[in-house]
Amino acid sequence: MERKIAPSELIINGDGSVFHLHVKPEMLTDNVILVGDPSRVDLVASFFDKKTGEVSSREFHTISGEYKGKPIMCVSHGIGADNIDIVVNELDALANIDFNTRTVKKEFRQLTMVRIGTSGSIQEGIPVGSMVIAQKALGIDGAFHFYKDSEKYRDIELEDEFIRQCNWNKVWNHPYVVDADEELVNRLKTDEMFLGITITANGFYGPQGRELRLRIADPEYKEVLHKFNYKGHRLTNFEMESAMLQGLAKLMGHKAVTICSIIAGRISNTANTNYKDSIEELIETVLNRI
Repeated sequence: MERKIAPSELIINGDGSVFHLHVKPEMLTDNVILVGDPSRVDLVASFFDKKTGEVSSREFHTISGEYKGKPIMCVSHGIGADNIDIVVNELDALANIDFNTRTVKKEFRQLTMVRIGTSGSIQEGIPVGSMVIAQKALGIDGAFHFYKDSEKYRDIELEDEFIRQCNWNKVWNHPYVVDADEELVNRLKTDEMFLGITITANGFYGPQGRELRLRIADPEYKEVLHKFNYKGHRLTNFEMESAMLQGLAKLMGHKAVTICSIIAGRISNTANTNYKDSIEELIETVLNRI
């Protein structure tokens, strides 16, 4: 018997749009640029040859259009793996669930999702201004474990080694590691980009080793992450979304990867808040290769 998805599970607005994004199925494109900041959607869309639609709801801002004859859209996801859970599930619903019958479509539609973000480097050799592709993403947010079969797409060996080398606190979330789509990585990378293991944190301050008034539980935390080495591969940078994005995409059958512009050096204690030029360069690179 065909499963019908209940209204409480997939909430459809009165205008036929999906609950949080307020995007209708006909607005969806196969290629999707994801950004955290709603205002950055306007920056990405400024490169489009034309705009065909726009909608905003909460932190979720979407503009669809065309770039060099290719349909494309940009969606803002806000901050954190919990927001990625919303955005990726709703984009997949727009692609693969019939909103009229509330059933899964027989023909699967694959999406290509590229997140363009900002990040902090945890290696001296990756300076501010660099670009890093999350070839692997190591999530400490825990959200991916709530999905059945997540273990099929996790790098369990790397997870175990991370727990061992970092003496990972048992009361913290169990780490999970997910690869980006290999073909997409090869298509997007340039000679100037670093390939890395990106840490997806569940916060900006304590979970990334920052101390303001509050002290972190493990004073060696940042240094331990900096020293981690797995078969010659090092942890490259901190951000807050990549692992959940790449994990959900693997489970659903989509292509996904994150590319970050490094705006802070967490070991050198440097930062650059004037990073618009590097973000624009990254946007144009992704648009030309997606």
